[in-house]
Amino acid sequence: MCHTGLVWKSGAERRTLHFHLAGINNQNFIMRDEETGSWWQQVTGCAILGPLTGRCLQAIPWDEVTFAVFKREHPRGLVLLPDAGSKDDYAEADWEKNVADYPTVTPIDPHDTLKPRDLVVGVTSGANATAYPWTTLAAQNPILDSVGGTPVLILLHPDGRSLRCFDRRIGEDTLELFLKTGTDPPVIVDGKTGSEWDFSGLASSGPLAGRRLARVTCLKDFWFDWKTYNPGTRVFMAGLAAPGR
Repeated sequence: MCHTGLVWKSGAERRTLHFHLAGINNQNFIMRDEETGSWWQQVTGCAILGPLTGRCLQAIPWDEVTFAVFKREHPRGLVLLPDAGSKDDYAEADWEKNVADYPTVTPIDPHDTLKPRDLVVGVTSGANATAYPWTTLAAQNPILDSVGGTPVLILLHPDGRSLRCFDRRIGEDTLELFLKTGTDPPVIVDGKTGSEWDFSGLASSGPLAGRRLARVTCLKDFWFDWKTYNPGTRVFMAGLAAPGR
């Protein structure tokens, strides 16, 4: 309902927990664990009610990519099939259209440059957060920026759906990267050495061949949700970064 796909390690306090949907909080779902009855906010992974209040689940690196990208990079990868027996428990395929009519519990700011359900890519580094509007990324792909002192690369695949974010540092050098025209899968070139990098962050040719860019966690989220849990966020706009509202 808020577009946040996240993966958490299902354990806390040295025990494995089993989660179920307990409710909705501002269109972000609440999970309840069977073992303690604690309630957990999905977008933060932290318990907000019950014996484990204040505990947070450990995030596991994940991707939001198309199956074509996944299959190309992991030809022997496994696919989790839906449970046919529970199909009737879920809404019809056009549920997003219906959800779009639900109100969002977000303070209205007349200076806000984004609408509540505008899609953004959110990146955090320490106490710093930046939201990259999806429309800006599509027009200015890739985006080179810095979040909390971490130089980042925000990269959108030519399929228009698959997304990855990287730390642009290799050793003591910060790379200036650009997209090689007409490449699919995308090829990124660094201006200093001419090395070419693939969508996984691996340098496939040039002086840096074999080196890999470190991944940076980034979240595809609706603006109302992102700013609710990152109230001090800044907003990146084409060619510049503006203070978040």
